[in-house]
Amino acid sequence: MSSSTKYFIRHYVEMVVAMFAGMAVLGMPFGWLLGAAGSSWQELTDTAPALMFLAMATTMTVPMIGWMAYRGHGRRANAEMSASMFGPTFAVIGLLGAGVVTDIGVLLVIEHVAMLAGMLAVMLLRPAEYTHHHGRAPLRVEAQPVSA
Repeated sequence: MSSSTKYFIRHYVEMVVAMFAGMAVLGMPFGWLLGAAGSSWQELTDTAPALMFLAMATTMTVPMIGWMAYRGHGRRANAEMSASMFGPTFAVIGLLGAGVVTDIGVLLVIEHVAMLAGMLAVMLLRPAEYTHHHGRAPLRVEAQPVSA
């Protein structure tokens, strides 16, 4: 396997790990905030599922974009990857609003599968962005003469 293919696969796996870590790490404090407001994830799902889908997409996207920025990807790549997350979210909200699909569990599966496929599509459309290391330039510290 070529090194560019390895970088591509590694990037995809890192994004999936960041997504699910975000759901756990950011989802928990959001749940606490809901509790402090007298609500819960379940109540949000039952009474305002569109908000639940948006909150979930946000808790997955924020750490993924943070990780991409840390790895040296620019704003364009981050915006494209964000779109791959929120596009499916808006689509399932549309399906729900139109009454085409009303089962929240089914919509969650559709949303997540579409997100994973969308991420891969973004990467395949611009493979050069994802087939090599984007590490930041090393910090250069030069010694300055000390003047007395």
